[in-house]
Amino acid sequence: MKRIMGYSDRISVCPHDTIRFMVSSEAAGDYSARLVRVIHGDTNPEGPGYKEEAIASTVTGRYPSRRQEIHAGSCAVVPDHACLADLGSFTVQALVWPTTPAKGRQGLAGRWNGRTGAGFALGIDESGGLALRLGDGRGGVAEVASGKPMLAREWYFVAASYDAATGTVSLYQEPLVPYARTDTAVAITTPVALRVPGNVQAPVLFAARHAGSKGSRTLFAEHFNGKIDRPRLACRALTRLEMEQVRGDQIPVALQSSMLGVWNFSKCISSETIWDDSPNRLHGETFNLPARAMTGHNWTGEEMAWTHKPEQYGAIHFHDDDLHDAGWEVDFELTIPAGLKSGVYAAHVAIDGDEDFIPFVIRPPRGTATSKLLFVLPTASYLAYANEHMVTDAPLAELLTGQVSTMQPADMFLNEHREYGLSCYDSHSDGSGVCYSTRLRPIVTMRPKYQSWLGGKGSGLWQMNADLHITDWLEAEKLGYDVITDEDVHDEGYTALAPYSVFVTSTHHEYWTKQMWTALDAFKKHGGRLVYTGANAWYWRIAYHPTRPGVMEVRRAEGGIRAWAAEPGEAYHSFTGEYGGLWRRNGLAPQRMAGSGFTAQGFDISSYYRRKPDSFDPRVRFIFEGVGAEELIGDFGLIGGGAAGLELDRADRVLGTAPNALVLASSENHTGVYMVVLEEIYINSPGLCGGESDLVRADLVFYETPAGGAVFATSSIAWAGSLSHNNYNNNVARITGNVIRRFLDPAPF
Repeated sequence: MKRIMGYSDRISVCPHDTIRFMVSSEAAGDYSARLVRVIHGDTNPEGPGYKEEAIASTVTGRYPSRRQEIHAGSCAVVPDHACLADLGSFTVQALVWPTTPAKGRQGLAGRWNGRTGAGFALGIDESGGLALRLGDGRGGVAEVASGKPMLAREWYFVAASYDAATGTVSLYQEPLVPYARTDTAVAITTPVALRVPGNVQAPVLFAARHAGSKGSRTLFAEHFNGKIDRPRLACRALTRLEMEQVRGDQIPVALQSSMLGVWNFSKCISSETIWDDSPNRLHGETFNLPARAMTGHNWTGEEMAWTHKPEQYGAIHFHDDDLHDAGWEVDFELTIPAGLKSGVYAAHVAIDGDEDFIPFVIRPPRGTATSKLLFVLPTASYLAYANEHMVTDAPLAELLTGQVSTMQPADMFLNEHREYGLSCYDSHSDGSGVCYSTRLRPIVTMRPKYQSWLGGKGSGLWQMNADLHITDWLEAEKLGYDVITDEDVHDEGYTALAPYSVFVTSTHHEYWTKQMWTALDAFKKHGGRLVYTGANAWYWRIAYHPTRPGVMEVRRAEGGIRAWAAEPGEAYHSFTGEYGGLWRRNGLAPQRMAGSGFTAQGFDISSYYRRKPDSFDPRVRFIFEGVGAEELIGDFGLIGGGAAGLELDRADRVLGTAPNALVLASSENHTGVYMVVLEEIYINSPGLCGGESDLVRADLVFYETPAGGAVFATSSIAWAGSLSHNNYNNNVARITGNVIRRFLDPAPF
């Protein structure tokens, strides 16, 4: 079991930048820390094994061990305000869409002091019905409950009022859509003996209950699963008619003086701000990134883009397992000295036989380069898969791989510690898809030596450790290279790529923003050369948070291989307003970028390529120097035993492959576990598996670009796992080396 774990505040740094590391250890005593440059992360005994270079730095030393906790669960917080100081009578109301009403107590809206037990909290009780809790701050608590459980995934108007003069409470639980023989409506008016003090000294809170503090951190409990729309707070007990009058966007003039807060979640959707339309301007912030741009109670289905009718997207979807920042305290930091080689680095921490690597990239100073060859680490894809639970949660995992899944200690840890956050392949505890992911937490799946459950004969073959096969080969070939992240490309655009002539991709650049696409397209148009050493790249369109670095969003809209699907009306990114889903559905299929695009996947055994007539064209003679005409290409490798495997791309002129492209080789003999991707299928039918369909193949593609550049695509995730075979002396390594060396030659194509 994991005993030590950490994360950093940055993923990419330049010389003189400072990066901070946060560590939690379950063991007693001191832990050790040191800096390493990671060269090869795959521990497969059939390969070169783990490789690192120890780097002398100020990080090296021993540090006191301590346990740092993660508190998952989202809510929205409005700081205490002078206008709330003497609040006696009140009305609190909202429109809610509960998704797990039967899970136990959940906060909806309230002003409760978790330290003194004073205030009020409207929420869901153990029965699944609405309840108002009142506290006098001296240990006295009263509660009025509806006694009827609410239906999951149905909209309700909920409200409670308290008259301090009479001690009368009114409680309303009203479904917006009635059903025959299903009565969940409640209206209660009853006196309570308890008196709520006016000076509660607490924030207004939505979707949770205030539970006090620990050190500098505010704690929350009773997190709500579901949507909240148009919450309101009044300074007196409103009648039921008045509650109805203040439910809309326009508050009647006669009632405006009674309203303390009129929150409008349809404003500031791309931010963490919750907007108050009342004159008090009791604006607040969301905590732990609940989902925004969610359809509200009044969504009609006539408009799918929230930017066109934001008033119909006034709901926020809260979850008890949302997470933005683990919030740990800093253990140590490093100011990057000048002169360190650009590459993939990690802070290595260890205690009592356990270790963790906290990876990051050191890049050259911005605007400069130490090589003409650039390797881009796909941190957006790492975030999409961060801490995924597919091996424990996905019932189809063994069918996808054609074998019994093998769980590693890291998988067991993640299964038992859901507070470490979810991946975009997981579902929340209420069944809704996870559309946000963050790097501000320990990411167990983004580590050297991590062994993925996916694949057949390979270990460490998915994401980071597959990508480190490439850096290991570059080192073995003594090809100088710089490393940056795709987050750098997103932030800086073409400027980040301009100093380079060759862009080498990772094995799996699956998640890509518009800014990244524009930058790489400009790089090609300026004569840059692209070496695509993977597959299933430029697949999902994503967005980054506009003000919170390291937070990405994916909306799994129509089509595509996906673990969940966006709800109707929720396919547009909240961060940018852009349509989500596949780049192919956005009119930019991957074939337009690299000549090939996702066509099939399978996770049991990898295969090989056979040369095609185009490979003998004089234009590509340089690629096959030293490779025989009848050689099978890549019938070996660390990932499934071959160079063509896991996910495969193919050329397709209809989808955008350049008309001058040459298909040099294609894979064959894939097993029946390999299947054509969903976006290619219009009608389910037999014959869509390996050995049956011509669409199940990987194409080796080459073409020249108008500005003297060129593109080479391997179209397989497994390609990089074959580079080290036979001590790096093999046809996969030879072809890759031939391509890169010619691409580094400034002579135009």
